[in-house]
Amino acid sequence: MERLQKIIARSGIASRRKAEELIKQGRVKVNGEVIKELGYKAKVKDKVLVDDKPITSEEYVYYVLNKPASYLSSVTDDRKRRVVVDLINTDKRIFPVGRLDYDTTGTILLTNDGELTNKLIHPRNHIEKEYRATLNKHFDKRDKKKLQTGVDIGGYITKPANVVQVRNDKTGKSHVTIVISEGKYHQVKKMFQAIGYEVLKLNRNRFGVITHTGLKRGEYRLLKPYEIKQLKHNVKKNT
Repeated sequence: MERLQKIIARSGIASRRKAEELIKQGRVKVNGEVIKELGYKAKVKDKVLVDDKPITSEEYVYYVLNKPASYLSSVTDDRKRRVVVDLINTDKRIFPVGRLDYDTTGTILLTNDGELTNKLIHPRNHIEKEYRATLNKHFDKRDKKKLQTGVDIGGYITKPANVVQVRNDKTGKSHVTIVISEGKYHQVKKMFQAIGYEVLKLNRNRFGVITHTGLKRGEYRLLKPYEIKQLKHNVKKNT
């Protein structure tokens, strides 16, 4: 016996969270009966349908993409803008793990493993994300402590961030590498804005242990088995 949303997520149709929405909307049937109970458990031999289409267990795939700018971190877009899944050549129904802003570049994971996706993006698991921000002016190292303490980004005080590198260049700009363990909307941009800086460019260097090293913009690769194992280990120890 297994929870229905977990079975749906494993099929690759949707993430676990989205699967719960499908159940509540009455779009899921088990052996011909509409199920709206989130705690419902089904058997392996049960016939599960989503929108009257049978689901099948799908082999999981895990990709890392070096996201270019001007791509949405989404599966589709009603305004016909380009989305990250367009860059991956696969017949699997993959989706991005979390989001990067439209103009933000760098490391993003894509998979059809809804259960792992839900764990990776859940706030309680504190998965590290490292970013390199190009700022509009030289970074005052006295502001480092503010980021490491936490700043107000509009009714929310961020958790301590780790500023690992600062480089002020001759053009008057600054390049700051920062590590956070949260994923609030526009968080890095808002953090720097809160202490008086504008982020001109933003690149995510890594998500957890995964980086886009060796990949050009728009290029991707399958994760190696040990990388998948590390991701699962990271969420397990925080659960």
